[in-house]
Amino acid sequence: MDKQYMAIDQHGCTYHGLTHPRKDLMERLGRKRAAKMYVDTVNGKAQHCGYKIAGYWLRLYEVKPFEGREL
Repeated sequence: MDKQYMAIDQHGCTYHGLTHPRKDLMERLGRKRAAKMYVDTVNGKAQHCGYKIAGYWLRLYEVKPFEGREL
């Protein structure tokens, strides 16, 4: 199974079913440009966390199926 992603923008709107996040988000928003968005980590380095597209700040999350513990 391919990795699945979701994105949440600054207004709380969600975008589900992303297999190629940058490409899929640009298609959904009707844009051709995306800029990477970064956050600072505890050790002082920057880490890529999403994209800025058409005025939306989209934070990415990897979606994994829930596997509960065995009984």
